[in-house]
Amino acid sequence: MEKVRGVISAEKGAPVELTTIVIPDPGDHDVVVAIQACGVCHTDLHYREGGISDDYPFLLGHEAAGVVERVGEQVTHVAPGDFVVLNWRAICGTCRACKRGEPWYCFDTFNAEKKMTLEDGTELSPALGIGAFCDKTLVHEKQCTKVDPEADPAVVGLLGCGIMAGLGAAINTGGVTRGDSVAVIGCGGVGDAAIAGARLAGATTIIAVDVDDKKLELAKDLGATHTVNSSSVDPVEVIRELTNSFGADVVIEAVGRPETYEQAFYARDLAGTVVLVGVPTPEMTITLPLLEVFGRGGALKSSWYGDCLPERDFPMYVDLYTQGRLPLEKFVTERIGIDEVDAAFDKMGDGTVLRSVVEL
Repeated sequence: MEKVRGVISAEKGAPVELTTIVIPDPGDHDVVVAIQACGVCHTDLHYREGGISDDYPFLLGHEAAGVVERVGEQVTHVAPGDFVVLNWRAICGTCRACKRGEPWYCFDTFNAEKKMTLEDGTELSPALGIGAFCDKTLVHEKQCTKVDPEADPAVVGLLGCGIMAGLGAAINTGGVTRGDSVAVIGCGGVGDAAIAGARLAGATTIIAVDVDDKKLELAKDLGATHTVNSSSVDPVEVIRELTNSFGADVVIEAVGRPETYEQAFYARDLAGTVVLVGVPTPEMTITLPLLEVFGRGGALKSSWYGDCLPERDFPMYVDLYTQGRLPLEKFVTERIGIDEVDAAFDKMGDGTVLRSVVEL
């Protein structure tokens, strides 16, 4: 058992707190990871605001990279000294999704066997089963993916959530390939990662859609060939104009709202693909003419964590980054201290920050 600093959300809507947390000795398959960097994701803000659950207090942070420090007695997947990116899709290998050869849908993913606590013994709920705004955290061994130890932790840690979600939405879920036309609605971190993924896959027309010109400029820097400010024009019409009146082969909705999903639905080509990677809230509903759903064919897909396999995808994308073929470093807008998380939440809406990254 040891005590470290950690950032918690104690109650709905309240400012986060930097406090002391207790790391227990690892369970049989648990590992203690010394965190080097952790991105500030919108999901952490959703936890603080009660948008995920009411299991307070939460230990926030989940887009992280660090070094394995201690391991449980039966750990074989990693060893002390390994540089790892943490993931929340630690596949079980035995559920019905895994058995049918679709482990990216794993319905029984692993988390640490033991619980981290406050000093008074109050159990913490780690964000996405990780909890990494802290000097050290406790996770299951399969939540750790070994990558190139020469990589910048602040950059590659972002694969732990939003950046992987966007890359995977384009490449894994959307199946973007050479010569495709792609439209991405919503140019935050996830949407821009989808744009970078589409460029990496060889798409020739990549249309970024947002209501903020600052975000659209960032999207161009990550590979968008065209930008559309949907606050002043109809994005469906413009996407059709830019694709010979057909619509895009793949449209990625990275907002998670009914109105933008409807735009995505009508902005695709016949037999095209819509990918929903933006996360809606529980009360949202959508109505579409069933004849239009039938008549347009193609596929309407949801992308969970970019339908990724961390052991397959993380090392590959880290290698592409170190080779200079995938500009992951452009997603790191600022590097901050562990006491600046609430300030980073405040910056999320100004259109200039893709990711603030806590460095430890």
